[in-house]
Amino acid sequence: MRNRPNLPTIFWALFILILCGIPGRDIPHISFLEILSFDKWVHAGMFFVLTIFAIRGFRLQQKFPALKSKAIVFALAINIPYGGLLEIMQGTLFIERSADVLDFAANSFGCLLAVLLYNRISNLFPRLKLPLHV
Repeated sequence: MRNRPNLPTIFWALFILILCGIPGRDIPHISFLEILSFDKWVHAGMFFVLTIFAIRGFRLQQKFPALKSKAIVFALAINIPYGGLLEIMQGTLFIERSADVLDFAANSFGCLLAVLLYNRISNLFPRLKLPLHV
């Protein structure tokens, strides 16, 4: 079986899609403050992990040199719009869900935080460790 470095990214993106499709009545609402609900932290965390997986997958793949050399740019260019698309889908397609601009902001924040911390995380987890300049 061939090495498929982007499979974790694809599975995690599908996992996020499934979670975002759960009817709203089944999700508890927990708030730390009025603005910073637990939901926002979950959104940021899920997109943080998605972006880490995407950068790693793009850097490990061998077929497309542009993806390898500009992994961070492509990860952001895919994941931030994906977060927006999910919010649009929540507002239009999913039952008992609504689009929330702050959820999109949390998704984007998670992506940007992953980019900023990718090198530190790759040093913590040797399997993620990749050269800075490919």
